[in-house]
Amino acid sequence: MIKHSMKGSLLVLALSLPLAAQAHKMWMVPSATNVSGADPWVTVDAAVSNDLFYPDHMPVALDRVVITAPDGQTAKVENALTGQYRSVFDVHLTQQGTYKIAVVNGGLFASYDLDGQKKRWRGDAASLAREIPAGAKNLDVSESINRVETFVTNGKPSAVALKPTGKGLELMPVTQFTDLAVGEPATFQLLLDGKPAAGLKVSAIAGETRYRNAQEEVDVTTGNDGKFSLNWPHAGMYWINASAQDDKASVKPARQRRLSYAATLEVLPQ
Repeated sequence: MIKHSMKGSLLVLALSLPLAAQAHKMWMVPSATNVSGADPWVTVDAAVSNDLFYPDHMPVALDRVVITAPDGQTAKVENALTGQYRSVFDVHLTQQGTYKIAVVNGGLFASYDLDGQKKRWRGDAASLAREIPAGAKNLDVSESINRVETFVTNGKPSAVALKPTGKGLELMPVTQFTDLAVGEPATFQLLLDGKPAAGLKVSAIAGETRYRNAQEEVDVTTGNDGKFSLNWPHAGMYWINASAQDDKASVKPARQRRLSYAATLEVLPQ
């Protein structure tokens, strides 16, 4: 079981990820993205690390994992374990179709001046008023919404679990998430609050960065319809990510909103 202090530190880290995206990346990696058989399971690793997908920094808090089954209902996180550098859990794929496994973090980030010193604070809206000192000056608050996902299909792909929530950045398949192969361009659509996210940079980075001298990321930009296409340099697990910033914060006194999205997708040999 994760101790309260660890949960708090994981939340703080998650809220700060968009500010340090080049250093730390949150990810989930399933043991397989396509399964079949009478009683299939997958095991998922979840961590925050410098190197993809090598756990070297912090585990992901499992109380924030939400698994959506092919029928749209919530499935259970099973056999959960959180260690020093990563969390591990199982998903029992009792239904045919595509499962969405997601971690969603939201909260506030604030900076202010107190007694001549610059201070920073991270937390939720409920604690903002009581934790910011009365004498704080130049208070600047922003809202943060971070979504990290991966997908697993039992049998044939399905779409019910992939229905967008309409909040923050979300990814929709034009090409099926669990049907990707080298030599076959893949097309996806990025949404912002349920509408096409135009003109956003999307990066794809293959795993095993620990063993490369460069990230070797593939960068593309979404069109007016929010769609973009990727050509995969080689087979393997890829981390897809995008971020945005606007003035549509839903919580006062936040004046801006920072959003990020990341997904782990598997690309197979042709």
